[in-house]
Amino acid sequence: MSHEAAGVPTTRNDEDRQDDVPQDSDDVQDAQQNEAEPGASGHAGPEDAGPRPEDRLARAVQVAEQALIEFEIAVETFRVEVENFSRLHHQKLGPMYARLDELDALIAEARAAKSGDPEDERKAREARAVVMPMPGVDELFHDWMDTDGLSPEAAAMLTEQPVRPPKRVRPSEEARRLYRELARKAHPDLAQDEVERQRRDEFIARVNAAYGRGDVELLKELVAEWEAGPVQPPAPLSESEELYARLEWLSRRKELLTVLAKELEDGAIGSMLRMAPDDPDQLLEDIAEQLLGEVSRREAELAEMTR
Repeated sequence: MSHEAAGVPTTRNDEDRQDDVPQDSDDVQDAQQNEAEPGASGHAGPEDAGPRPEDRLARAVQVAEQALIEFEIAVETFRVEVENFSRLHHQKLGPMYARLDELDALIAEARAAKSGDPEDERKAREARAVVMPMPGVDELFHDWMDTDGLSPEAAAMLTEQPVRPPKRVRPSEEARRLYRELARKAHPDLAQDEVERQRRDEFIARVNAAYGRGDVELLKELVAEWEAGPVQPPAPLSESEELYARLEWLSRRKELLTVLAKELEDGAIGSMLRMAPDDPDQLLEDIAEQLLGEVSRREAELAEMTR
C-alpha cells in the first residue's frame, strides 16, 4: 500500500518516519492495540456517525405533536368558555332582552294609537312580531317531530342531506331480489374463519338496514361492493413516508383548529369574552346592569305615553 493510501504525508523522509516508530516492545504493543480499537486512528466508527435524517424527522414530528396538543387544549378551553358564557348569558340576560322587546312593542303600539299614522302602525306590527311566536308553528311541524326532536327526514332537510322516502310496508320485488342475492353470497355462516365472519356480520347488517328501508339503489351498491371483494390494505410505508404523512396530517389539523379558533373569537359571545378575558362573570353583571337601566328608561317612556 502506498504512503498516500496509508494517509502518511509523502514529504517526510525516512529518518523522520523512523523517529515515530515505538522503540520498545510495550510501545509497539500499545500502538497495535490503539490501531485495533475503533476510532483510535481518528476515523469515525458507526457509533460516531451523525443522526439519521429519519431521527431528525421523528423529532420534528414529536415537537409538532406536542405543539398541536397544546393548541387543541387552548382552543377547547376557549370553546367551553364561550359555551358556558353563552348559556349563562341566555339564562341571566334573556328575560331582560325579552322585556325590552315587549316594551318596544308597547311603545310602538302606543305611538301608533296616538298618531294614527300608517307608518307608525307598520312599525308597531313589526315590533309586535318580534315578540310574538310565528302562528301555527306547532301544527306545521307536528308530523316532523319525534320523541328525540326532529325526525330523520327533517334533520336531513336542515343539513342538506338527501331525504329518504317513507318506509314501505313491504319492500319492492327488486329490493327482495337483491336482498336474496346478497344474503346467499355474504351470509356469515359461509365464513371460513373468525375474521371473515366478522366482516360478513358487519356487511349483512348494512344489507338488512338497506332492505328494511326498501332502498334499491343502496342494495345495488352493496352488490357491487361485495363483488369487488374486501378492500386490500395499502402497501406499507417507509419510515420516512410515515413521518412525512404524520407531519402533513398535523399541519392540516392545525389549519382546521385555526379556523375554529377564528370563528369562536369573531362570534358575538367570543367578542364579548375578549372584552373581559380575566373576569367574564363581572362582564355579565355589567351587561345586566346596563340592561336594567334600559328597561327602566323604556318603562318610564311607556308610562309617559299612556298617561
